[in-house]
Amino acid sequence: MFNLFLAVFPEIFIINATFILLIHGVVFSTSKKYDYPPLVSNVGWLGLLSVLITLLLLAAGAPLLTIAHLFWNNFFRRDNFTYFCQILLLLSTAGTISMCFDFFEQERFDAFEFIVLILLSTCSMLFMISAYDLIAMYLAIELQSLCFYVIAASKRKSEFSTGAGLKYLILGAFSSGILLFGCSMIYGSTGATHFDQLAKILTGYEITGARSSGIFMGILFIAVGFLFKITAVPFHMWAPDIYEGSPTPVTAFLSIAPKISIFANILRVFIYGSHVATLQQIFFFCSIASMILGALAAMAQTKVKRLLAYSSIGHVGYICIGFSCGTIEGIQSLLIGIFIYALMTIDAFAIVLALRQTRVKYIADLGALAKTNPILAITFSITMFSYAGIPPLAGFCSKFYLFFAALGCGAYFLASVGVVTSVIGCFYYIRLVKRMFFGTPRTWILYEPMDRNKSLLLAMTSSFITLFFLYPSPLFSVTHQMALSLYL
Repeated sequence: MFNLFLAVFPEIFIINATFILLIHGVVFSTSKKYDYPPLVSNVGWLGLLSVLITLLLLAAGAPLLTIAHLFWNNFFRRDNFTYFCQILLLLSTAGTISMCFDFFEQERFDAFEFIVLILLSTCSMLFMISAYDLIAMYLAIELQSLCFYVIAASKRKSEFSTGAGLKYLILGAFSSGILLFGCSMIYGSTGATHFDQLAKILTGYEITGARSSGIFMGILFIAVGFLFKITAVPFHMWAPDIYEGSPTPVTAFLSIAPKISIFANILRVFIYGSHVATLQQIFFFCSIASMILGALAAMAQTKVKRLLAYSSIGHVGYICIGFSCGTIEGIQSLLIGIFIYALMTIDAFAIVLALRQTRVKYIADLGALAKTNPILAITFSITMFSYAGIPPLAGFCSKFYLFFAALGCGAYFLASVGVVTSVIGCFYYIRLVKRMFFGTPRTWILYEPMDRNKSLLLAMTSSFITLFFLYPSPLFSVTHQMALSLYL
């Protein structure tokens, strides 16, 4: 019993820390005695500290995870897979919070609730990753979505931000409804919501008749709900507008954190069952469509954030290759792809935030960045080359592993589409680099020095991206253990 309490202690800690920060913010920001102080930076640092302590608590609980534990009435499951995904989620949250502080000063942004909502959505995603029941999974997804609707519209004076929040609310509610309808159809056809029971029902014997079609439609609706949340084509229509309209730190968070938790859920829900072949076909189609649309649509973009949004859609397509394979190597390559994608995206958005100080919005504004800020231009170039999959950077290693997993299971068409779209993607990534090194800007901009938090963040992520190829085996062995723990 004590071991199980320790296993869930990180979640308990971060929930309590979030509520304490909320009370702290409300009490002091409305205090006449302290002259109504702006608390967003203060709450931000405390929030970052809370995330890092949660990370340490997770690492301390790791030895307890040699076998899988089910707890809280079998609603949640702890194993190596849960542990690694939660660590990656907390690292990406810490990265997002650490790049916010300069943004708060530049934009005179004084809503401490922003950090509280990011922490609350992180709590819900931690529960989402360990959810082992359809009810627990849906409740966690819903809490996460509610937080996202508010933080997307957190710049209340900007019509773009409020428009992004409204679009996200309407389309997100639609996708949540589809997901819930799928869960209810599965419960109606099987009488079970627990993943273990569903695995036994779906793999134990052949289901025929009306029950079979009910289960099939339920799984189909759940798959559509998930694909909507990870912005896979053809359910991507909301992503570019919301990524462009939201404040840049929110866009960074939306690009990384939900994808980690939703992919973890997809693997948990769909790893068993007689309908896996049909799901593989759905993911196969979505993977190809996402890669093609991501590559072609990004070529026409003139704004940096919209380009990154379509790039994100394309990368979701690459990561879906891992699930389409249906093998342990495929799942391992998916996990490696998510890890490297998260690091590259943190890197890219930290640079975009550093450039936002001088109101860089269009790709044309990046002209001659190499002359005014050469180190930032080189870092951005490394990130773009890694996105494009140019060896020996980390992005190449993740694509290489995904394509080899596809070839290993006989999906030659999928691998060939991936290679072709990677080559097309090189055009718009290298166009950014060309603009920075050889372009002439419409107006010359003097770039201000970057703050220390973003400098440290960029140094760590860029070093990893550049030097990953020298020693990739720790990540490979960890992801292999995770893929195995899904089946055990």
